Amino acid sequence: MRIVEEIPAALHAEIDAALAWINATQKRSFKVTGIIDPEIAERAGGAAHDLTLILCEGDVCVRERVRVRAVGGFEIAGVDGAREDPPAEIDPLPGARKGWLDRALAMHAFVVLVFYRGFW
Repeated sequence: MRIVEEIPAALHAEIDAALAWINATQKRSFKVTGIIDPEIAERAGGAAHDLTLILCEGDVCVRERVRVRAVGGFEIAGVDGAREDPPAEIDPLPGARKGWLDRALAMHAFVVLVFYRGFW
C-alpha cells in the first residue's frame, strides 16, 4: 500500500467527483489529503476501478474507498465492506494536524496528544 499526498493530475477530475459524492452522501466537508495506490486508477484507462482516498475534515481523518466508472462524467458508488471497524489508515498524513496544533499552542502553555488504537 502506497500513500501519496500529491494527487496525480490525471486523476483530479475523478477524485473531485468522488469527493463530491462522499461529501453529499455523508453530509460532510472532507478535503482530500492523499490517495492510496494511485497507479491502480491511472492504469484503469477508463474502466471501472476502486479509488481509495484519505480524507480529512477538521481533526477527523478517514479512509474511504469508492468505485469509479467513467460514463460521460463519472459514476461513483460505495464499495461494500470498504469500512473496517476501527478503520485502518486513519492517521492523518504528516502536517494535517499542524494548523490545529499551532492554534492550540497559541492558546495554552502546553497540549497533551493522546493516541489510542488509531484514534486521536
